[in-house]
Amino acid sequence: MALSSSSKYDCIVIGAGIQGSFTAYHLAKSGKKTLLLEQFPLPHSRGSSHGQTRIIRRAYPEDFYTDMMEECYQLWAEVERESETKLYRKTGLLVLANAGNHAFEVVCENMKQRQIPWESLSQATFKMRYPGFSIKPGEEVCNDINGGVLYADKSLRAVQGLFQLMGGVIHDGEKVTHIEPGPVVIVSTTSSTYEAEKLVITVGPWAKKVLSPLGLQLPLKTLRINVCYWREKNPGDSGILQNLPCFLGMQLNGDQRDVYGLQSQEYPGLIKICYHHGNEAEPEERDLQVKDPKIPDIQILRSFISNYLPGLHPEPVVVEQCMYTSTPDTNFILDHHPLHKNIVIGAGFSGHGFKLSPVVGKILSELCIGTKSTYDLKPFQIARFQNQ
Repeated sequence: MALSSSSKYDCIVIGAGIQGSFTAYHLAKSGKKTLLLEQFPLPHSRGSSHGQTRIIRRAYPEDFYTDMMEECYQLWAEVERESETKLYRKTGLLVLANAGNHAFEVVCENMKQRQIPWESLSQATFKMRYPGFSIKPGEEVCNDINGGVLYADKSLRAVQGLFQLMGGVIHDGEKVTHIEPGPVVIVSTTSSTYEAEKLVITVGPWAKKVLSPLGLQLPLKTLRINVCYWREKNPGDSGILQNLPCFLGMQLNGDQRDVYGLQSQEYPGLIKICYHHGNEAEPEERDLQVKDPKIPDIQILRSFISNYLPGLHPEPVVVEQCMYTSTPDTNFILDHHPLHKNIVIGAGFSGHGFKLSPVVGKILSELCIGTKSTYDLKPFQIARFQNQ
C-alpha cells in the first residue's frame, strides 16, 4: 500500500531525548523534512535526558571531547538566544584528584594547551574559598572556570520547540514496532507507518533492543544510576550550598569511579551528589524500588560525604533513578549501520553525553545527510569493537 505524502520524510529520527532532539534540530536547520518519533508521551522521565540539571565542562582527559565542547558552548548560547530561555549557569567546576593521577594531569594539560580559562588551586586557597569542603593532604584541585550547570528539562523543551518552529514534526506516544531497511527505510509504529530516505536511531537504553532486529549487536550496558540529594546538617551555618561550584572527584578514596556534585534545582536547599556508575538493569526496571539499604554506590557516597563534606547529613534525603547506556570505553557511538548506510546510530553516551549533545546532533545530522564532519570520528566508530 502506497503511503500518503504526509507519511514521507527526508529523515526520521527515533528517540526524542536530547541527542535525537538536537539531531532533528540540525536536520531541520539544513532544510530536511524531518520526523522525530518518541515512544512515550512528552515530557517524560523514562530515559536519560530528564531532570532539572546537568554539569557542563571542558575539563576532560580526552582531548577530542575538550575540543568538541568549544563548539558546544557556542551552540548552547545559540539555542538560548533563539529560544529566549536561560539554559546555562556559570558556577565553575572543581576537579579533585590524588597527586599523580594521570587523568587529572591530562585534564589540566588539555585546558592549558587550549588556553581555556582555568586555574590550579593550592590547598590553602581551596580551604579559604570552600571551607565546607575538606581536602586531604596530597590531593590536588583545578577549576574549569566556565564549568557550570545546564538546565536539562528546559534545554530539551527549547530544542524541541525550535525544531518545530523550523517545520519539524514530533510524534510522541508512538513506539516503533518495526524497521524495514532498504533504499527507502520504512518505520512502523503503534499508530502509523512512515518512510524516509535516511533514518537516525537515538533511543538511549533501548538501543540494543531496537538494533538487534537490524542484525547489529553492540557491546552496550544499561546501568541503573541512583541520583542522590543531600541536606546540610545546619542549613545556612556551614555555607556549603551558598558558594560551592560543581565538582568532580576523580577516583578519590581509592574508588574506581568518579563522584560528582552540583547545586540542586529539583529540590531547593539540597545538593545533588552521585556516583558515576550503577548496576546493570533493563530500562523497564529503572523505577523498581530496591529494598537493600546497603546499595554499594550509596555506601561509597556516604563515605565520600563523611570525608569531604562533613557538613552534610551522611544519608540521602531523596534517591531517584536515571539510566546510563555505556560502552566498554565510555566513548560514544556515532556511526552508520555497517550494512545499511542510510541508517545512522547515536548510542552509548555513558552518562556524560548531555553537555555534548549540540555537537553530537550536528555530527549525526552530517552522517545522515552525507556532509563531511569537521571532527575526527574514529573514536566513535562501531569498528573499534570488532576485536571485543
